[in-house]
Amino acid sequence: MTEQDRGLVLFNSMGKKEQLFIPLEEGRVKVFTCGPSIYARPHIGNYRTFIFQDMLVRYLRYRGYKVKRAMNLTDVEDKAVSMAEREGISVKELTERNERHLLSEWDMLGMERPDAMPRSSRSVPGSVSVIKALVKKGHAYRHGRNIYYDAASFKGFGRLFGLDMASWPKVKRRFHKDTYPGIQWNRGDFVIWHGCSEEERVCWDEELGNGRPSWNVQDPAMCREALGTSIDIWCGGWDNLWRHHDYNIAVMEGAFGEELAQYWLHGGHLLIDGKKMSKSKGNILYPEDVYERGFTPGHLRFHLMYGPYRVRRNMTWERMARTSSKLDRFKGMIEALPRSDGKGQVTGTSKRISSLEDGFRERMDDDLDVKGAFDVLYDVIEKLHVRSRKGRLSKEDGKRTMMALDRIDTVLCILRT
Repeated sequence: MTEQDRGLVLFNSMGKKEQLFIPLEEGRVKVFTCGPSIYARPHIGNYRTFIFQDMLVRYLRYRGYKVKRAMNLTDVEDKAVSMAEREGISVKELTERNERHLLSEWDMLGMERPDAMPRSSRSVPGSVSVIKALVKKGHAYRHGRNIYYDAASFKGFGRLFGLDMASWPKVKRRFHKDTYPGIQWNRGDFVIWHGCSEEERVCWDEELGNGRPSWNVQDPAMCREALGTSIDIWCGGWDNLWRHHDYNIAVMEGAFGEELAQYWLHGGHLLIDGKKMSKSKGNILYPEDVYERGFTPGHLRFHLMYGPYRVRRNMTWERMARTSSKLDRFKGMIEALPRSDGKGQVTGTSKRISSLEDGFRERMDDDLDVKGAFDVLYDVIEKLHVRSRKGRLSKEDGKRTMMALDRIDTVLCILRT
């Protein structure tokens, strides 16, 4: 077996090692990608994660798999309720406004829309069904108006993160919010149903009482509705390794007994000038902030994908300019190829053209090494461009090169974005 034939290898956060990708069902892949909480507009750091997920799905399809992807839109959670109250509008108005921003920017950045995009507000009955199963199996209990998940009741709780349950407190503690700031563990039971008081408005009358499902039960419920209880790949941001994804595992597996996902992939955060994006620092960037500086959606897509997806990355305007210039040079060399006036085929040209896809697959099979894959393409195109300028590349060679690049661009989506 050659290096190129070894198959797709992904870094699995479950076990923290590289693994050969083998789907549950031959030729078919089910992928759940953690989507945004649309209490606010996504920023370019969020889009870095979404683009990595888009690249994963596109590459699986390029390799011949039939992929079904679901991505949740979280439109009911603590932050959405608080933000809507501050703005004096309904949660529905708030989240629909942000969803419009998301989908418009999504399309501009050349991302394929997921096959299913369930909203948490439309999945409440599914969440209730999951919670009822957890209560029945002894993993969840009512305390006051709320229902909590007893983390210690689930064997292997925290295994994705590698949590040491030996130090778990013996005294019962409960955490009642959907999310907490920071990347630390809340050592206690987590809420899965928020019981509503009389003055609260964002509530549903269900068998569990008047309330709403928590964030940590919504994703498993939406995954179950769209893909089932056991899937191939679950993706999200690096911060989800603290609490959220282990909560998802405990919820789904505790309720239904099947392994939630075979592979867990997590994308690294994006820093701006070495600092985390935050409102207090005033350094949150949205796509239009990048476009106002003269960059295109294609430049932004390329910049966000050009590097290891798992590694935290620092964005500066200087780096943005460098990657954009590289992309522009690449596209400029490509534009010249089909117009070559060369008559004959020079020895080695055919092999070099074939190396475009061979080299691309080899690097992408190594945990989606987009930077390495693009650099291979750049090197080959640069050499073909030199031959073209010397009249040593036939129009047929140029045509074959473009056909290979068009296939590759079904993954990268940078030539026409």
